[in-house]
Amino acid sequence: MDATEATWERDVLAASEEAPVVVDFWAPWCGPCRSLAPVLERAVAERPEVRLVKVNVDESPALASRYGVGGIPAVKAFRRGDVVAEFVGARGPALVEEFLEGLTAPPPREGVLAELREAGDLPSVLEALEHGDDDAALAALLEQVEGAGIDERK
Repeated sequence: MDATEATWERDVLAASEEAPVVVDFWAPWCGPCRSLAPVLERAVAERPEVRLVKVNVDESPALASRYGVGGIPAVKAFRRGDVVAEFVGARGPALVEEFLEGLTAPPPREGVLAELREAGDLPSVLEALEHGDDDAALAALLEQVEGAGIDERK
């Protein structure tokens, strides 16, 4: 999908509330842009949870300026309206895959903490957040909460 200044709000910012949106800032005269495009398109096509939007910097210079695009190709990933990851220059398939994986993989603690919140055990959630770099400790804490028969209606 191509975005312009007129469609930016809908195609990128609003869409990034639902799913990660990867924006490829490019220009038709840019050789590295032409080599990155198919790599990026293939990788995103394998991830239905990610959207790809292309912005021609010659046609939308204000967007390029707004997001600090100084060189192209420039790829920026948006979540909840904010840039959360980016790179500049052509990349090979492995690096593009790694970039996309970082957008789609949940943070390790996120799932465990969500389960603790759902179990309604606020003290354990607070303790996990306070001491919580160790995923194994969080998982063990979750097992304790589940084993204690916490009332889910709390």
